[in-house]
Amino acid sequence: MGTNVKQLLVELERREAAHLYRSRRALGPSTGPEIEVEGRRCVVFCSNDYLGLAHHPEVVAAWQRGAERWGVGAGAAHLVSGHTTAHQRLEQALAEFVGRPRALLFSTGYMANLGVISVLAGRNAQVYEDRLNHASLLDAALLARGTLVRYQHADPADLERRLGDMRHSERIIVTDGVFSMDGDQAPLGELAELARRFDAWLMVDDAHGLGVLGETGRGSLEHAGLGHDDVPILMGTLGKAFGTFGAFVAGSDALIETLIQQARSYIYTTALPPALAEATQVSLEVAQRESWRRQRLNHLVTVFRERAVQLGLPLLESLSPIQPLLVGDNARAMQLSDALLERGILVSAIRPPTVPEGTARLRITLSAAHSDNHLEHLLAALAELDITPAGKLGEPER
Repeated sequence: MGTNVKQLLVELERREAAHLYRSRRALGPSTGPEIEVEGRRCVVFCSNDYLGLAHHPEVVAAWQRGAERWGVGAGAAHLVSGHTTAHQRLEQALAEFVGRPRALLFSTGYMANLGVISVLAGRNAQVYEDRLNHASLLDAALLARGTLVRYQHADPADLERRLGDMRHSERIIVTDGVFSMDGDQAPLGELAELARRFDAWLMVDDAHGLGVLGETGRGSLEHAGLGHDDVPILMGTLGKAFGTFGAFVAGSDALIETLIQQARSYIYTTALPPALAEATQVSLEVAQRESWRRQRLNHLVTVFRERAVQLGLPLLESLSPIQPLLVGDNARAMQLSDALLERGILVSAIRPPTVPEGTARLRITLSAAHSDNHLEHLLAALAELDITPAGKLGEPER
């Protein structure tokens, strides 16, 4: 065995000893919020299918019709032969939905964030990012030619100090709209004001806000009362509230044309399947038409938080579908996740480096597809466990 392989094995053993080892589960067929896990039926409380659209019959039928029309793949990059009228229609629909001149499809949110920041962050640029931004945003800044400056979480005052300390011609402020691991929201109004004062770009990754927040589901910007002039760059994903796959960037005509010409993560990858684009356009229409889904989701969030407080659970301050229970210890978070699985509930343990050291948690996510019985099942299971760093695991009822 070579030295390099031995070094890999040592690192893997270290991760396992620190309870940081990640394992995949091969899940069985799903019917929405219920799925087969290791031979047993479980309720999923860790999916990002917030509106329950991934199994919507109209969306599934659109995908099937699209596959018959287009086949199952795009065959090439957008700039070669992969860009179809299905992609074009979806981009137009997304731009209209978020109230922007244009939108551009990317294969993933990671690639969208990498594409935007790598293009806009020149050698003299400073990229100012919230410390709890998604890994794709942080990685994009590190891979770009500019300098990454991280400010304290959701702290406009700290950002203002950092903006004032550095004199550079190019500045980009980047934040999540809803933070994926804490579920709280960025102070977008204050960030927009700082961007205006310091002549900086403002980019919002609204992966977890679009479809969920705002009076009409148009996300964090609608919730904050902000528009295109306030936030010139908006990134959204399609695999969460809209239940399909992919991502987009929306903004001015000049921004989108620049990304088409220069964003390597757009230029050098195969386009999304056209059938997927057709399914997503139907999903977007359903999300707007069936507004009861957002109302149902908000009701479930309210009920869960009220009952969680009664149970004394260590909730974080989140009014979004992301409801983390802070545990602290890595091993204990994994034990609690396993204990919930024994009770027929799938909730992943989130550990460093996804979250800061000492803040391991159970990241519970709610969906409009969850029934009242599903929620009661979750609350009953949590009531059997002492969700504290020093708590002891109870035995599941047989």
